[in-house]
Amino acid sequence: MDNEFDNVDFEYATTIADRANRLMTANAVPPTPNNFSVWFHYAMGAAPSLRKTIDILLENKRSFDSAINRDLYVTYVNPQPASAAAADFPEKLQSVIASAKAFLAAAISDNRTQIETLGEASSQFQVTADPRPIIERLVQELSEATTRSLALEANLLESSEELDQIRDSLKLAEQHSNTDALTGLANRRSLEAFLRSAQIAAMETDSPLSVMMIDIDHFKNFNDTFGHQVGDQVLRLVGRVLQESVRECDLAARYGGEELMAVLVDVGLESCAEIAERIRHRVFDARLTRRATGEAISSVTVSIGVAQFRLAESADALIERVDRALYQAKKTGRNRTIQETVFDDEIAA
Repeated sequence: MDNEFDNVDFEYATTIADRANRLMTANAVPPTPNNFSVWFHYAMGAAPSLRKTIDILLENKRSFDSAINRDLYVTYVNPQPASAAAADFPEKLQSVIASAKAFLAAAISDNRTQIETLGEASSQFQVTADPRPIIERLVQELSEATTRSLALEANLLESSEELDQIRDSLKLAEQHSNTDALTGLANRRSLEAFLRSAQIAAMETDSPLSVMMIDIDHFKNFNDTFGHQVGDQVLRLVGRVLQESVRECDLAARYGGEELMAVLVDVGLESCAEIAERIRHRVFDARLTRRATGEAISSVTVSIGVAQFRLAESADALIERVDRALYQAKKTGRNRTIQETVFDDEIAA
């Protein structure tokens, strides 16, 4: 990870460090290296998302316990590096740019030629009695300029069409990079980006944010009994039901394997559980047949865990809690929805 403070001078860095230490002392934050790094970033204002999160915590008079301190560091100061490789600049786009530069250079040259010709004609008018040669030269120059202008216009139009094609290709590639090919849902990469933004928005507006994780019960049996094509059919079914059950402002995604997730904006835990139950019933009521033979496929059931975002919680911590709820649903018999609050109830008991 590059050090963004390499060019910070000593006196300024000392001032920021003093401010960070005072803030940590005022908020009873243990003076560990990781915590200091968080508050140094905050004091300097180098990370807007971190600053918003800490400001919200301070406004709500939240204590900075070890869990919150760890999440702040992992989420905003030292996140895991992305695995996506950087794409090279398209050669085709370079070619279009080079052509456009050449066309513009030609247009500039033509303008200069026309200006020079008009200047020469103006001078000759003053020293000759017969204007016909001058007029013929001007007509010829205008004709040639028109021809060059039409060619330039055609070339620019062709380049514009090529740029449109490149733009459409890039847009399609971006959609593919954010979409799961089998289910048509958002993929894990898109899910993580959406969840991070939704968490910040939920803290800024003090609104609820909930997630659900869905696992297809005995999914391996579908593959073993009917083949992978039927398994894919089952995944598409659950994905379609999930997508139809959330709003445009929410996100439905394939988390991995037979696990799907949904992020529900401005939705509390109880409402999320109700939506999860409707999804579970719709999946169970659906009837699938094997396309090749028309053979009926046994009912599909799903287990669902739901959890609500907690202030300043990292995405990993939230997913871990909803995954625990899902595990509890599978452990207690499958084909059911379990809320994360069952763990609080168990601890209280």
